[in-house]
Amino acid sequence: MTAYLGFLGPMAQAFSAIIALATAFIAAPLIAWATRGKYYLARQTLKGEDTGCQLKTCVICEREYEAPDMAHCPAYQGPICSLCCTLDARCGDLCKPHAKLSSQWETALRWLLPQHAWAHLDKGLGTFLLLMLVIAPLLASLFGLLYQQETRSLAQSLLDARMLQAASEVLRAGFFKAFMALILVSGLVVWWVVLAHQSRRVAQEESNRQTHLLMREIDLHRQTDEALQHARQVAEDARAAAELARLAADQANQAKSRYISAISHELRTPLNSILGYAQLMGEDASIPPHRKQAVSVIKRGGEHLLSLIEGTLDIAHIEAGRLTLNAKPMPFADLIHDLASLFELEAQAKGLGFHCQISGSLPTLVRGDEKRVRQIVINLLGNALKFTQHGQVTLRARYAREMAFIEIEDTGPGLPEAEIDRIFEPFARAQGASSAKPGAGLGLTIAKMLTDLMGGEMSVIGSPGIGSVFKAKLFLPEVRLDASATTPTSQHPTYVRRPRLGYAGPRRRILVVDNEAADRDLLMQVLQPLGFEVRSAASGHDCLDLLASGYLPEVVLMDLAMPGIDGWETLRRLRELLKDSPHAMPQIAIVSANAFDRGLDNDLGVPSEDFILKPVRHADLLDWLERRLGLSWLDTPSPEEALTPAAHPVPVSPPSPQLHALLEMVNLGYYRGILNQLDALEAEQSSQAVFVAHMRGLARQFQFETMSKHISQHLNSPVQGA
Repeated sequence: MTAYLGFLGPMAQAFSAIIALATAFIAAPLIAWATRGKYYLARQTLKGEDTGCQLKTCVICEREYEAPDMAHCPAYQGPICSLCCTLDARCGDLCKPHAKLSSQWETALRWLLPQHAWAHLDKGLGTFLLLMLVIAPLLASLFGLLYQQETRSLAQSLLDARMLQAASEVLRAGFFKAFMALILVSGLVVWWVVLAHQSRRVAQEESNRQTHLLMREIDLHRQTDEALQHARQVAEDARAAAELARLAADQANQAKSRYISAISHELRTPLNSILGYAQLMGEDASIPPHRKQAVSVIKRGGEHLLSLIEGTLDIAHIEAGRLTLNAKPMPFADLIHDLASLFELEAQAKGLGFHCQISGSLPTLVRGDEKRVRQIVINLLGNALKFTQHGQVTLRARYAREMAFIEIEDTGPGLPEAEIDRIFEPFARAQGASSAKPGAGLGLTIAKMLTDLMGGEMSVIGSPGIGSVFKAKLFLPEVRLDASATTPTSQHPTYVRRPRLGYAGPRRRILVVDNEAADRDLLMQVLQPLGFEVRSAASGHDCLDLLASGYLPEVVLMDLAMPGIDGWETLRRLRELLKDSPHAMPQIAIVSANAFDRGLDNDLGVPSEDFILKPVRHADLLDWLERRLGLSWLDTPSPEEALTPAAHPVPVSPPSPQLHALLEMVNLGYYRGILNQLDALEAEQSSQAVFVAHMRGLARQFQFETMSKHISQHLNSPVQGA
């Protein structure tokens, strides 16, 4: 510029363009060397950035360029080409924030001015001074050039020196006034420009801040979405794992159910023969008394094993969710009184006191499963009587707000604190309980699980050496019937039936279908002496062939697990075979050792009442035949007769000498001596056969204390034999 204006002479003025180009080529590297490239666009490569010839896409124009021709833009957070970087002015030169002249000027002013003046620089004063320092010299230079040019023109036109000096003074004053006016106007315009620039800058900073907040919010939303996606994936993985665990548990439960079902079937099948023949032999009057004792031992052992199987099945049913409650109106008050009467007799036989305490009034009818409620109370009372050797057992019952509260208190060995938490576990036995007591340790477990299934609670408190109290709370809503409605009776009558010797009416035909010959023979030996016409079939095919030949039974006792076609398929074909027959369809009873089939729905509509589980209890089978065929048994007492105690002669106690001798042997605990005394008493006093049999039974169970109490009662009796 200096050369172009002629200050360096005509030669420099002629070559001013070449001088400017050379100056730029020389000044650029010098500035770069002096500033160490601080204000250059060419920045160092970012860490991890590829410097090869890989193509990159510009974030603005979205065109592809080689990596060396691209730069990272901090404003757009991506690679940008040189053209877009040059044209875009909205970035605010974030890539070189200190390269602007205003920034360098402000830095210089901060270096020159004291610190207390820096606050005024932030208000635009520095920018104003910078612009005025640029504009004022430019105006001065412009007016100076114009003044020099006008002065030369006047010198050429005016020859008089005095007039030339006067004209120069006037011209100088005019130019100075114009310069000062322009300076004032420039100051106003510059200040307005500075304020407008600051306004735009503040607006841009606010826009940038809002954009930054928006980008931050977008980034947070993205992180939240990623977190949600991760959480959803974790939840799906957990759900999948839970589903796999559930499937594995279901498969394990199914495998356990199949195993229990199979083992139950395999155990019930031989038990059916054992208990069946034990029942027959027990009812046979020709069996000698000493052999009947062996039969009773076999029967007790079989029933104990059966109770273990049924307890395990009940637990498996509850855990598998297959146990359903048959809720219907049931006589709650009668149930409590019946069970109290039943266990009172057992307590008296054991020499224990039994008390039944009912608070308030019990409802006549409640809605619940009578079988399960009875099972809960029986398990609790039976457990109390089993482990109580001295003292008494108390049954308490009350009812309030649809809830039945039952308490059983005993004076047994009690429960230590450590045993209370595990007393309801399967096969758990308290340390205070004698290991010689029979039982599998499932009664309390089943009672607790049934209570929970019925929406109730069960708890226990106890003290070692004092006794224990079991509390059960059951949800049993009261049922209020109209005056015309009949009250349901208990399904468990309290009277004992006499042996059934036959039935009145024509002979009834029964078909037994079972692949086990022993089971077929057992049922035939039970039913034929009562007057039934019984035929048997060893398989489903034999059954269908027998029916096709024209044989029409009135009752079919069908086993399920048979080779060839099972019992269900046999029943389907039986119904199809007799569908067009003019004769009535026979009554069907499922006699099976598989207890799981009883609680399952079937397409034939066979209710659970028509399932008779093996081992078959003869009384249950005969009761079912009575209901289905409407039988009238011979020598069966009417309910009034059965409920009325028979008139028995007053028993006569054995003579005192024999009783004293027997009591001495009992107090000594001499088992063989006890049996010898009983044999001698039976030989001398044949009328004392009942007393002798009772004492023998107690002696075989080593219940010497009970024997001593009974003998003492007979010694105090006023009626004694000679």
